[in-house]
Amino acid sequence: MSRSFLALLHFDGTHFLGWQRQAAGRTVQAELEAVLERLTGRPVRTNAAGRTDAGVHAVGLAVSFAMPERWTPPELRRALNALLPRDCWVAETQAMRAGFHARKEADGRRYRYDIGCDAASESPFRRRYEWALGRPVSAELLGASAAMLLGEHDFRAFAAKGEPKPHYRCRVRDAHWDPRPCGQGMSFHVEADRFLQHMVRMLVGTMTDVALGRRPLGDMQTLLHRHDNQDTSPPAPPQGLYFVAARYPAACFAPDTPAQAVA
Repeated sequence: MSRSFLALLHFDGTHFLGWQRQAAGRTVQAELEAVLERLTGRPVRTNAAGRTDAGVHAVGLAVSFAMPERWTPPELRRALNALLPRDCWVAETQAMRAGFHARKEADGRRYRYDIGCDAASESPFRRRYEWALGRPVSAELLGASAAMLLGEHDFRAFAAKGEPKPHYRCRVRDAHWDPRPCGQGMSFHVEADRFLQHMVRMLVGTMTDVALGRRPLGDMQTLLHRHDNQDTSPPAPPQGLYFVAARYPAACFAPDTPAQAVA
């Protein structure tokens, strides 16, 4: 017999090609599944709440998988952390309802994007983990840009080209910028029911151009009515982006586990 688990995964995305397993190259999914196979003696399939790109980090990526029933959440967390590489770490494991799927059952996801606006953002101890912009931006214009994103919109203009999708609508529940400590820059916080590929990075790239005076604030509203990304600013670099949390309905959790934003 097996039971479903959810693991909250932190990882430094610098040396990964992203979450999803690929034919060649190092990925977070392949590393985690290799460890789970060592623990069980058989292949274990994992599913994550989101698919991060190369260079993107996580401080709470929700990942689901099934393990033999004998495992308890604390024992599983200790075993995973003993075997995972040093750029991955499991913050928590939880027992979930049978058949739980981290991607299909998430009803919310949260990301953060960090911009370094001071000269010290170019430090080798920072530039792997933020956009080392190195110049001031208008906090007022960033805030006004983010406020336009709230609610349900078609985000086709902020999505990478790829296979056609049934729709491009996302419901944004929170979108705001906060100053980072010690004058280091700004952080963008965004939560939505779903995100399109490169959506957060393209939003940040465009909002930053507005905040630098490179394009008018009204462009944000205009782009939300566009059906292509031809006039959208280039995406912000991947190293400033973090997957922060996923949210699940109460019915997803085992009876003794409270529903929560998982991060």
